[in-house]
Amino acid sequence: MEPAFSGATIVLPLINETTSLEQTVEILENENGDDICEYLVIVCKKTTEQARRVSEKLQSKFPKKLKIVEQTRPFLGGAIRDAFDIAKGSHTVMMATDLETDPKTVKEFIRHARLNPKSIVTATRWSGSGGFSGYDPLKYILNFLFQCIFRILYRTRLSDLTFGFRIFPTDLVQRIDWVELKHPFLFETIVKPLKLGIPVTEVPSAWKSRDEGESQNTFMTNFIYFRVGIKVWLQPPSQFYNEPLNTELPQEAR
Repeated sequence: MEPAFSGATIVLPLINETTSLEQTVEILENENGDDICEYLVIVCKKTTEQARRVSEKLQSKFPKKLKIVEQTRPFLGGAIRDAFDIAKGSHTVMMATDLETDPKTVKEFIRHARLNPKSIVTATRWSGSGGFSGYDPLKYILNFLFQCIFRILYRTRLSDLTFGFRIFPTDLVQRIDWVELKHPFLFETIVKPLKLGIPVTEVPSAWKSRDEGESQNTFMTNFIYFRVGIKVWLQPPSQFYNEPLNTELPQEAR
């Protein structure tokens, strides 16, 4: 029997976000409270004291739901991978704490996850009611070209492969052998499932530049995305799981 959606784990890596973290959790709780089983706020040595205080205040407000987790692996990808390992929900949402990912989109994620619990639902900035606000013009052009190249390479109709705003079946992310630790991990989380033949649905979601704190994603890091995309494309999908499979791979992944 196909596993059903029974609750979402929300992964929130935290560095220097304060007001935006509070707003993110408040919107998520107001719109999806009954469907969220836990918030995992991932903190590290770089997390500011002010951000930690806000996370502790939220933990006091939602003591049975919100957990503060000290990350063990480095960088953004490491933080999310740590959260993947301990997620308890049937599905896991990967998003930001700086409001660059719109918390209101999570309601749509969950709706789709209920209908197709084995699928990934990912946000796109490039179609429908998506879009960019405050995005660097050079990065905008490079992002568009990047999407075109890897859409062809992976034979997919997905329009946004690099937006790290998605909901996954938790058992899937816990079985895949993730490798990346920095921001290109966000790209890895879609190209490996694509090669495995996992169905993916896109929903539009607007991106807007953060109002507080500083991004940890340097411009040069963006070029690592190419290495990740080519490396995964060349790998046999049978190597993507961290344990032997008891069932055959989907036809698309053979």
